[in-house]
Amino acid sequence: MTDIEAYFARIGYEGPTTPTLETLTALVTAHLTHIPFENLDPLMGIPVFDLSARVLFDKMVHRRRGGYCYEHNGLMGYVLEELGFGVRRFAARVVWMREPGSPVPSQTHTLLGVAPPSAPQLFLVDVGFGGQTPTSPLRLETGSVQRTTHEPYRLQSRGDVLVLQAEIRGEWQSLYEFATRTAPPIDLLVASWYVSTHPSSHFVTDLIASLVTADGRCNLSGRHLSIHRDGGTKKVELPDAAAIVDTLTDTFGINVADTGERATLEARLAEVAP
Repeated sequence: MTDIEAYFARIGYEGPTTPTLETLTALVTAHLTHIPFENLDPLMGIPVFDLSARVLFDKMVHRRRGGYCYEHNGLMGYVLEELGFGVRRFAARVVWMREPGSPVPSQTHTLLGVAPPSAPQLFLVDVGFGGQTPTSPLRLETGSVQRTTHEPYRLQSRGDVLVLQAEIRGEWQSLYEFATRTAPPIDLLVASWYVSTHPSSHFVTDLIASLVTADGRCNLSGRHLSIHRDGGTKKVELPDAAAIVDTLTDTFGINVADTGERATLEARLAEVAP
């Protein structure tokens, strides 16, 4: 079940709905600047195992929460299909900030391949990679630097997979690798259940939140808030769990009341961000 009008209201979108590249670009921008990336459900012991349109619209649109990659890109995929875009769902291995020679990571990320009917090319759309999510659709092609509303990105070919890279502080850094094979829904469900329940998953053990702004990004990891704006970064260490909850509400726009009693949330945050 999709509620497109409620989704448009949630992201403040009043533009065209024809399935063009211009519409796609505008929707990605609006989505990223209004719906935060956050992992409060896994952190509070609530598995993310239902990726249906009904559940994702209820949580992220009507209850004004955020989510992580399976939720963000799941929601965006349903919206784009409703508008007439061709949508394929891919699975990816996150390699960002991994040590060279470390074991191959599992496929714990998802992204979209989107085809506007009027465009002959497939575009990478990812509104769920947290603090480094690309802020514009990217042509699914290698060998070219692609500008977004924020950092430049590029796709590199590595054997039978593509690697998404971002230019961060003047250096190209690999974010994740993926093949352009459509991922069966059951594979995405299993991966989402795994990363939202496994005791070693950072979604279970650490607080993560991020939101794109018109001129930068806000990222929160535990008690550490980073505000990236106009090429500079302001870092703030929040004093306690109460301040974290206030920041989740005021800076990221998360309806924290939806997670249950504030005291329970603060107690959990005090455990993971002492």
